[in-house]
Amino acid sequence: MKELCVELGEKPFRAKQIFSWLYKGIQDIDEMKNLPSGFLARLKEHAEVGMLRVLAHQQSAQDGTEKYLFELEDGNAVESVLMVYDYGNTVCVSTQAGCRMGCSFCASGLNGLVRDLTAGEIVSQILDIARNSLVRVSHVVFMGTGEPFDNYENISKAIGILTDHEGLGMSMRNITVSTCGIVPGIRKFGDDFPQVNLAISLHASNDDRRREIMPVAKRWSIKDLMVACDEYTDKTNRRVTFEYALIAGENDSDKDMKELAGLLRGHLSHVNLIPLNEVSETGMKSAGRARAKEFKSYLESHGVPASVRRELGSDIDGACGQLRNKVATAPGE
Repeated sequence: MKELCVELGEKPFRAKQIFSWLYKGIQDIDEMKNLPSGFLARLKEHAEVGMLRVLAHQQSAQDGTEKYLFELEDGNAVESVLMVYDYGNTVCVSTQAGCRMGCSFCASGLNGLVRDLTAGEIVSQILDIARNSLVRVSHVVFMGTGEPFDNYENISKAIGILTDHEGLGMSMRNITVSTCGIVPGIRKFGDDFPQVNLAISLHASNDDRRREIMPVAKRWSIKDLMVACDEYTDKTNRRVTFEYALIAGENDSDKDMKELAGLLRGHLSHVNLIPLNEVSETGMKSAGRARAKEFKSYLESHGVPASVRRELGSDIDGACGQLRNKVATAPGE
């Protein structure tokens, strides 16, 4: 931005003003009221304020959760979700169009990876939801379509914008990044963002089962993953959240429950138990909320903190990738 300002005959400090206006959510360059009119005219010849186009919008009648399908400039589509909690409004953002991780229960990767999102496209999901839903967004989770650590450079830039006092001014502690278990990414993340929350999609308590449902486990074993997580907690003194989606007949047995407790006991961690949001294309079924509560009770009785995720948006296309697959046909798919 500084380089652009200089090219257009202005002082570099104008870049800070532009940056601040962009993340106040303006929709047009003319809204930058403290910039000279001549500069605005030149700026409009070289730039525009980018926004995402809403292809589809769903709102849950049960809990107010809102799901957006946004079209990118190249015609690809991504999903974002607004979730309302007592502590504030959370937006779940996508980091890629599609996903190449291939988890067997997930709709996000059914058509593979198309491309990474830019930092601007990631942040735009938050700005456009705030604008369209007339809410203030206080928390962000990188848990939508795509693997964040497979697009590390752009999620890093996005976190920088979100937390910059001239950007959205969010606390790093109000941001969570979820990974399916890319071990080098976990190590780098602990160095780069020690105050940002880390969540791991675990979904199995042993390597054989995890490899069946999560191909990433063929590259990094559970032992590799736990070593990286312990290194992360040693560096940051922050707990790791392990996400565990309960799939009937896959990872919901008493043996799985006992193995999970044994695996995580003694680690600085929390288990988020998730009744699977069913996707018809995968054929997998949820083990149910009652079973999730049984897991929770057992884990807690064995010294492992756990919770059952509140079910949001169950009356809309709630699972990552469902709405995109239903509505959009992206290039290359």
